[in-house]
Amino acid sequence: MLSHRPVRVILGGETVAETGNARFLFETGLPTRYYIPREDVRVALLTPSESHTRCPYKGVASYYSATVGGETWPDIAWYYPDPVPECPKIRDLICFYNENVDAIFVDGAAVEKPVTKWSKKAG
Repeated sequence: MLSHRPVRVILGGETVAETGNARFLFETGLPTRYYIPREDVRVALLTPSESHTRCPYKGVASYYSATVGGETWPDIAWYYPDPVPECPKIRDLICFYNENVDAIFVDGAAVEKPVTKWSKKAG
């Protein structure tokens, strides 16, 4: 669902994405995901990774790692360069792992960090 609610992603203490044009994706059993237009992401902080995963509902995802303040977060964000025909509206939008960034704010309020199978474990 296209939303004009402000969404801001913080990683390494810096804003890495900020938009008023995110697509909110609601999937059963998963946290809400915020797909952000590329032009609203600081893509200079991202590096394409070799990782790819397949979702039967969306297609093959490609991943980005992010480097902020000298620290790198591998595979912290993903996008679908060629989603399945039933899901064209997420093409090339970038989504960050809510559970692994510092914070995601929607309407200025921090979204609760979910715990999922993708959550990074404290070492």
